[in-house]
Amino acid sequence: MLSRIDLRGREPSVGELRTRLPRAGMDVEHALSAVRPVLDDVAERGVPAALEHTERFDGVRPEGVRVPSGELRRALDELDPEVRKALEVSAERARRVHADQRRADVTTEVTSGGTVTERWVPVARVGLYAPGGLAAYPSSVVMNVVPAQAAGVESLVVCSPPQTEFGGRPHPTTLAAAALLGVDEVWAVGGAQAVGLLAFGGSDTDGTPLRPVDMVTGPGNVYVTAAKRRLRNVIGIDAEAGPTEIAILADDTADPAHVAADLISQAEHDTLAASVLVTPSEELAGAVDEQLRERVPATRHAERIRAALTGQQSGCVLVDSLSEGIRVVDAYAAEHLEIQTEDSSAVAARVRNAGAIFVGPYAPVSLGDYCAGSNHVLPTGGCARHSSGLSVQSFLRGIHVVDYTRQALHEVADHVVALADAEDLPAHGAAVTARFA
Repeated sequence: MLSRIDLRGREPSVGELRTRLPRAGMDVEHALSAVRPVLDDVAERGVPAALEHTERFDGVRPEGVRVPSGELRRALDELDPEVRKALEVSAERARRVHADQRRADVTTEVTSGGTVTERWVPVARVGLYAPGGLAAYPSSVVMNVVPAQAAGVESLVVCSPPQTEFGGRPHPTTLAAAALLGVDEVWAVGGAQAVGLLAFGGSDTDGTPLRPVDMVTGPGNVYVTAAKRRLRNVIGIDAEAGPTEIAILADDTADPAHVAADLISQAEHDTLAASVLVTPSEELAGAVDEQLRERVPATRHAERIRAALTGQQSGCVLVDSLSEGIRVVDAYAAEHLEIQTEDSSAVAARVRNAGAIFVGPYAPVSLGDYCAGSNHVLPTGGCARHSSGLSVQSFLRGIHVVDYTRQALHEVADHVVALADAEDLPAHGAAVTARFA
């Protein structure tokens, strides 16, 4: 079922690997042409524009944008007890992990009377996007809200697309997750118009102000991504999320049933989801293919999964050795990377590029999606080579506070003047010498 890329007998360069390895295509630039007029309309007309585009794209027009707080409480009260318990466990574990990420302010005494303090200040107001297309994603509410709260963000709003079957409200499980986490502001709007409304704000249909945010985080489709790119000069964003990815580095000690199940689990998200196996074992590759042929028809979303597994973004990469396999997965820089080898911990320690690494047979990606304590909002499309997943740091800004006495400035004044003159910026030097005239 998986296409084969055979790299055995040669050592392709990193550049070659980047072009040869499977990768989902996502034309954000093309989507921008559709997104620009939507964003311009929302910037000019606010809520009426957002609701009109919601009706156009989602086939439903809510009475208003903000979901009444009573609806949030009711969704939580009516939530299946098992789902509520699972969300509580997910949130508790995520809080434990993210609490340890909070940085402390640090003051460095550069010289007597001269200090620089790095002060970590949370973003004031954040919009958290929870998708609502092919499935409900209450777990995305947890993964966005918990680190924002741990960072000390004072004001949070969750955005999620309205659903026809729920009377123009977001999915009730999404509403319940927000209520469980103490978020009392949820907007029933999705897509590019949601990002626009978060950036520019407006007045709801009942006159209630909808305040703009300073930052938008959370995954979405290509139009959400295009909107985030378009408005980066207005709002901060976490990343430009692409289709989800899993890469599995495995040798002949791996259980092919485990490998196949994990490849299927990511393919379940979307027809563009990427599932990639990297292995030096042709026998394992064949056994995994056999497992996929047996398992895929038995899954609920068989057509979607088959389309993802047979798409250009998925495949099996054969390599000569585990060392070469590490080179390949580093070049690929997967959103999710599983290591299923004889000494998984040692192999995982050698990996440099991945959004998150899952070690051994008992740490599948789905554990990280829900209850590992880690964050599942991760870099895609190879961005793990230079970017991190969502964390407390995503919501913090480091501000340098410079505090010098007169004597401390005097000691370094000549050096400032020398560098200012070297750069032909004499007024910079004069700003220092004026203080001693």
